[in-house]
Amino acid sequence: QVDRYLYQMRLSDDVLLDVMARFRAEMVKGLGRDTNPTAAVKMLPSFVRSLPDGSEKGDFLAVDVGGSQFRAHQVKVFDDGKQSSQLESKFYPTPKEVIQGNGAELFDYIADCLSDFMETRNLKHKKLPLGFTFSFPCKQTKLEEGVLLAWTKHFKVRGVQGTNVVNCLRKALQKHKASFDIDVDVLALVNDTVGTMMTCGYDDQRCEVGVIIGTGTNACYMEEMRHIDLVEGDEGRMCINTEWGAFGDDGALDDLRTEFDRELDLGSLNPGKQLFEKMISSLHLGELIRLILLKMTKEGLLFNGKVSTALLTKGKIEMKHVSAMEKYKEGLSNTKEILTELNLFPSEEDCIAVQHVCTVVSFRSANLCAAALAAILTRLRENKKLLRMRITVGIDGGLYKTHPQYAKRLHKVVRRLVPNCDVRFLLSVSGSGKGAAMVTAVGYRLAAQRKQIDAALAPFLLSLETLREVKNKMRTELEYGLKRETQGSATVKMLPTYVCGTPDGTEKGKFLALDLGGTNFRVLLVKIRSGRRRSVQMYNKIFAIPLEIMQGTGEELFDHIVQCIADFLEYMGIKGARLPLGFTFSFPCRQASIDKGTLVGWTKGFKATDCEGEDVVDMLREAIKRRNEFDLDIVAVVNDTVGTMMTCGYEDPNCEIGLIAGTGSNVCYMEDMKNIEIVEGNEGKMCINTEWGGFGDNGCIDNIRTKYDKEVDEGSLNPGNQRYEKMTSGMYLGEIVRQILIDLTKQGLLFRGQISESLRKRGIFETKFLSQIESDRLALLQVRRILQQLGLDSTCEDSIIVKEVCGAVSKRAAQLCGAGLAAIVEKKRENQGVEHLQITVGVDGTLYKLHPHFSRVLQETVKELAPQCDVTFMLSEDGSGKGAALITAIAKRLHNVGQK
Repeated sequence: QVDRYLYQMRLSDDVLLDVMARFRAEMVKGLGRDTNPTAAVKMLPSFVRSLPDGSEKGDFLAVDVGGSQFRAHQVKVFDDGKQSSQLESKFYPTPKEVIQGNGAELFDYIADCLSDFMETRNLKHKKLPLGFTFSFPCKQTKLEEGVLLAWTKHFKVRGVQGTNVVNCLRKALQKHKASFDIDVDVLALVNDTVGTMMTCGYDDQRCEVGVIIGTGTNACYMEEMRHIDLVEGDEGRMCINTEWGAFGDDGALDDLRTEFDRELDLGSLNPGKQLFEKMISSLHLGELIRLILLKMTKEGLLFNGKVSTALLTKGKIEMKHVSAMEKYKEGLSNTKEILTELNLFPSEEDCIAVQHVCTVVSFRSANLCAAALAAILTRLRENKKLLRMRITVGIDGGLYKTHPQYAKRLHKVVRRLVPNCDVRFLLSVSGSGKGAAMVTAVGYRLAAQRKQIDAALAPFLLSLETLREVKNKMRTELEYGLKRETQGSATVKMLPTYVCGTPDGTEKGKFLALDLGGTNFRVLLVKIRSGRRRSVQMYNKIFAIPLEIMQGTGEELFDHIVQCIADFLEYMGIKGARLPLGFTFSFPCRQASIDKGTLVGWTKGFKATDCEGEDVVDMLREAIKRRNEFDLDIVAVVNDTVGTMMTCGYEDPNCEIGLIAGTGSNVCYMEDMKNIEIVEGNEGKMCINTEWGGFGDNGCIDNIRTKYDKEVDEGSLNPGNQRYEKMTSGMYLGEIVRQILIDLTKQGLLFRGQISESLRKRGIFETKFLSQIESDRLALLQVRRILQQLGLDSTCEDSIIVKEVCGAVSKRAAQLCGAGLAAIVEKKRENQGVEHLQITVGVDGTLYKLHPHFSRVLQETVKELAPQCDVTFMLSEDGSGKGAALITAIAKRLHNVGQK
């Protein structure tokens, strides 16, 4: 009979999976900016962004408002490596006149309790941080600010709804400060559910969910910031207080609510509100059972149809009665005793039936709770993109703790609904109070860490004034490099390239191009057509240069290059033709003519012996002779930067500057011959390869070099040289990041203070990882994956810091590059004697092309520092190959004109 009566309360797994899906949809609604106002489940951001990591320490106070008693706590957190803490508490009654009176009385009472507690604990003269556990729905905009949305449970205090409860408490404490000499700093407002998660999170770092099942019910969990529309920023995570008690307030559970649920709701303090809570929490289960027993008795199914006063009295059956009646080991004796006390005089059948009603009602509560919790766990697993997840749920509340069957039932159903989650349930011993102290302690730790991180990254933040200074110093160095008497000692070498023209569209023919400038070497055949059907066709082959050849002898290097050329000519079937060749050689060369280039010094990891001070064109010719298989007409030796400018100049005649921002960093530009003192003649222009990577080698930018730059320089192949390049180019940025990460780890701010083997390896942090980590589309989860590939086991907080470090280093690189470029465009403007200059810069290099922010920051900096120049940036399509062929074609054209 009872089963027939309560069949609607028995929920199958299919129904629970459906409830789970409904709750997931409600969560999404609550997180969305547009849907949140109408969502029943409010998904309130708690501004708790981090779980305890074990390094918290100090003395904290907590007050806890919202349960059946007020509580004051003192929590000592020890940084002893054992994650130990000590809790001292005192309980205070909650008089009805206080919890249903006015706001001022409530907060004065809390301040009185706290003052009394501090006196008994001898804490009166200490200034301590306080965490305030306030177990009611609040809208938070900061960790220490929360506006009460609505009272729940049995609280109904006037004049508090819609106000910031932290301010109310601060005001009350302020009054006490004068009269009772207590000084307390309220640092965090915490919901009891969040407190539970934090307490358990201190003992188990896998704890990312908190659940309360007691007088009220609620859950919180760590959500990805990118999903929380209500809070600015996409980085990291934040604890969301779901306020799931209101699930169903919009009718989403109407098909599951029974007539008894509706009757209970109508008689409550807040009809139509907290409907899910009214089906689950201990405050309402006893009442639900009373209504069921009353109806059954009226229909003659219980107690011989005799309705006693107890059955007619609201609140007469309490949760403690239900828990006692469900102690099956005691048989029916508890049930009989309780019913007799309530003047119900039951028969044995009555006792069996009542016990059964209690079981069905409390089992439904556990089932519904399990379905909503399973929805949260599934969301977390999907957020983490895991097939299987290990997780801990911190749990508290009288119903869960004291009911003899509840916990077991809940665990069983959750595990059945989410078979791909290994769930550990951890009982919170001193939940909300210790939790509030933990939130305060974590807040304290994060503030201290923030200070240290800011201090480490401060030298990378360059003011506009500093960037102007860099621009002016670069301008000075450019002038030194052009003047005959200072060129010898200049750090920016300003090398003449003997390229005296840009493409005019008449170039045509077949040309070979060689491209040496990194770990790969290319040979190209370039066919240029002129006239109406102007086009450039290219065929190329890439060859690797092994490390032992990069750092072997010069003869070995050039023999390897000629071997690659022979393979290519064979491959293309053109071994017999004597083609004009352009040689892109991306290292500093001093040229005496377009086909003579003396290597000034190796860069980018090359170290081949017997090359520096030698003519690279002669070395190539000799290697071709040694092989004695083919002959080539070497027309031009070209720097990749010049090639880049030429390629863009073929499309846009306004392009007179070439910039490379990749493995290395360099710029070239067309300078008036009259300004180039080291070359004879005053007519026309010549392209100058600045070799600006050496800027600062004389110490002129030491004021902006950080200790990390110095470490990178000292560990490089060419200490003391190419200082500007080492701050701006792809080859070194990852290494700067690695040095900062090591420093932050030593300070205990990253990777739990453990420097892994991989972090000790020079060069592990390639610049491509910077580009990936800084990508706006990349969630922190993917950042963690990249770090894991590098052997760095990072937490979510670590990933945020790593991303910030990468951002600081690459932003500075782009700004410094922009400051240097601003000096060049300003020089061009003055050369032309115009008020306003329009010019195009041809750009190449992986850093510029692939990094998500580098190009934007560079362009903004140039605009800011050279406001009278309108600069267009044009991406070069294969500068070092196509560009070398174009220069060869121009050189041939100019040579023919000269002969005529």
